[in-house]
Amino acid sequence: MKTNMCNTDRIIRAVIGIVLIGATLSGLIGMWGWLGIVLLVTAAFSFCPLYALCGCNSCHACSGGKPSA
Repeated sequence: MKTNMCNTDRIIRAVIGIVLIGATLSGLIGMWGWLGIVLLVTAAFSFCPLYALCGCNSCHACSGGKPSA
């Protein structure tokens, strides 16, 4: 599996995922907060299937030093 996320993207996804799961466990938000698991998994593997479908790549080292839109 080829990496398509930079470290900043991974950190942001992990933090948002943890916040969503924590808010769900504390009862602040509904069951949709479990989508935070998806964010944590994509951050752990540095791969986003949606990015792959769209042809996006936030990993500058993988795209030859040029960020792709």
